[in-house]
Amino acid sequence: MSGPLVVLVGPMGVGKSTVGRLLAERLGVGYRDTDEDIVAGQGRSIAEIFVDEGEETFRAVEKRAVERALAEHTGVLALGGGSVLDAGTRDLLTGRRVVYLSMDVDEAVKRTGLNAARPLLAVNPRKQWRELMEARRHLYEGIATAVVPTDGRTPEEVTRAALDALELKEA
Repeated sequence: MSGPLVVLVGPMGVGKSTVGRLLAERLGVGYRDTDEDIVAGQGRSIAEIFVDEGEETFRAVEKRAVERALAEHTGVLALGGGSVLDAGTRDLLTGRRVVYLSMDVDEAVKRTGLNAARPLLAVNPRKQWRELMEARRHLYEGIATAVVPTDGRTPEEVTRAALDALELKEA
């Protein structure tokens, strides 16, 4: 199967971008982030898309970005936190090396805080995050080749754990 060497999934703020860049560097491959693709393609932030056009429109844009990245990219690919909500996207991830980066609610609050750029966490972030994770955790776990907890770990430690879990050798 062509496509990315590794795909990272997990909730917002878990460190997919940071760990993704480190993993790509260690493996000697390129890094790509579908959220960055969307922002570049739309010429505005994800929060602006949510506010201006709603979640449904954003999810359609996201689905196309993920399909394109899975077809084109051969390195490390990070997906937006909600991309796994789409059954078609989950199907496309079947049989690929997918790492679910997990964290608990306290870690999430520490990392995301009350960040206005997180449209789904605008009100009562702790409760919102718990509800999001209750809805998504089984989806992340269902497509994951490996689950790597990030709580209390540095990005370097998470990267090492991901490499070990996937049994990948550094370049």
